[in-house]
Amino acid sequence: MGTKTLSRGVITKAGHMKIDRFITAALFGLTLCATPLLLAAPTAVQADTLRVVNRGTNRALEVPMNRAVVVESDIPFAELSIANPGIADISSLSDRTIYVLGKSPGLTTLTLLDAAGQLIANVDVRVASDISEFKERLRQILPGEKIEVRTANDGIVLSGIVSSTQGLQRALDLAERYAPERVSNLMSVGGIQQVMLKVRFAEMQRSVSKSLSASLALNGLLGSDLAINGGTNTTNGSTGIANSLGGLTPSSNSNAGAVLFGFNAGSTQVGLLLEALEQKGAVRFLAEPNLVALSGQEATFLAGGEYPVPVSQVGDRISVQYKPFGVEMSFIPRVVDKDLINLELKAAVSAIDPSNSVSLGNGFDISAFTRRETSTTVEMRDGESFAIAGLLTDDFTDTSRQLPWIGDVPVLGALFRSANYQRSQTELVIIITAHLVTPTRGDALALPTDRIKPPTENELFLSGRTSSGGKTPTKGAAGEVAKQDFSGSYGYVLD
Repeated sequence: MGTKTLSRGVITKAGHMKIDRFITAALFGLTLCATPLLLAAPTAVQADTLRVVNRGTNRALEVPMNRAVVVESDIPFAELSIANPGIADISSLSDRTIYVLGKSPGLTTLTLLDAAGQLIANVDVRVASDISEFKERLRQILPGEKIEVRTANDGIVLSGIVSSTQGLQRALDLAERYAPERVSNLMSVGGIQQVMLKVRFAEMQRSVSKSLSASLALNGLLGSDLAINGGTNTTNGSTGIANSLGGLTPSSNSNAGAVLFGFNAGSTQVGLLLEALEQKGAVRFLAEPNLVALSGQEATFLAGGEYPVPVSQVGDRISVQYKPFGVEMSFIPRVVDKDLINLELKAAVSAIDPSNSVSLGNGFDISAFTRRETSTTVEMRDGESFAIAGLLTDDFTDTSRQLPWIGDVPVLGALFRSANYQRSQTELVIIITAHLVTPTRGDALALPTDRIKPPTENELFLSGRTSSGGKTPTKGAAGEVAKQDFSGSYGYVLD
């Protein structure tokens, strides 16, 4: 008789006539013993597998839970026994055919004896959860993913490499439906799992202020019994009055231009001071940090400093805490599907504001902070960008000071009135670009110090150069700065 090699559900090597004879015998036994089958099996199941057992050969029999297999012996048997009926149930269909029903997960032994009481074979029966349906559903939901499914006792073991964390989580969720709290995850995520974040902070500040004031100084006699001495605005003090009437422009008020008029009206001296001021300013701030983090890990960035803040402690003791300020950023990237990146981002720009300080006495002041921050969660693909804009502040202030009633008089009231106008605008824009990256060789990366080399003695002492010539950058933010012309009476740029 030829050797028979078995795989799950299939006899892989045997003569065709022998296979037909085994199958015919199994079907004939199932037909004749339909009533004993119903009595032996508590649930309505169908045997879907045929196994052949040879004398003296130990076989491992895989039986799905709540399903059955048909086992055929090469020689007739007279007695059957199962070590643990709670794991598998057996029923004889003929003197060569056995019906095995899986009941609960576990391992037991099926023993076959002949008419003389001699051992024919011991068959290891392993009952595990039926995962055929789970495999089919897994192929439908995640086509193309190389996930291997195995059973372990009464649980499911998943292994292999998936393309994304999202696919991994879907596979685990589906497995939990078939084996709740009995799923072992041995899968790993393939592909690139490092994310580089290129961030550009751009802030623009503009301010304008205007002021116009008129001051009047008087000194003299209005009659034999009436004298006058006083002033308004800048000349409301004795020193300002004396300076104005003496032809000196008072310096108590900041101004861009001042004009002093003086004349005598009889015995009375009159001094008229006109002051005007206009200020304009613009401030540009730019930072471009690049950060790299693994998927699911946090990365932080701070370009600025830390401000000491005293904190009172028990026993009249003082401790110091440091508050960071400047450009701050933290983000957590998650690669959810191939090149799709889920990004949780926090960004802030802060600065010290001495105008809003708190005085603690003894000349000790604590400055406040101006702070603009944002927090968001977005999804983007590799190389895509998004902008956080609209962080705009617009401050407007106007002030008018005058003498009561007199300042409301048309034309003449302007001599007793001053006006001040001030407006400032600040806008912050943040542009973020995410890239999936892999490490590279260190010699392929450039450093800012590569462009600047120490000068030789001849370059330093003879030419007055503080650095040796290097290659000027042409790309990126450094290239944009290098293209700008900083020649003039102020500022310089490194070559």
